[in-house]
Amino acid sequence: MTVRLPQSLISSFGKDTGLNLLEYELMSERADALGRHGLKVEKAIVALSVLSDPKTTTAQREQLLNDAADVVWAFFIQREICGLRSNRDAVQRYSIPKEVMARLGIVRAKS
Repeated sequence: MTVRLPQSLISSFGKDTGLNLLEYELMSERADALGRHGLKVEKAIVALSVLSDPKTTTAQREQLLNDAADVVWAFFIQREICGLRSNRDAVQRYSIPKEVMARLGIVRAKS
């Protein structure tokens, strides 16, 4: 995926040095990774729609919430890597439930 450099950054990348070219590629990869993480969050939130089904067992409910929390946690870390410190807008945009937010960063025992 090719990303065009924002016009506000053109002056800082004016010379084609190896370091500038590498930084440009790294910015592109970080943006691409953020997009992939965003898609994973969308899929995890859609999967949570099963929670409203009365046939969902407690174990299934816990697993879905834990999986969604792990995906959202990774997304937030990727946002910080990209320099986006506030996650408030992402929580609103993806409609991340409070149950998922309460589980962020919890280390669970592997079974």
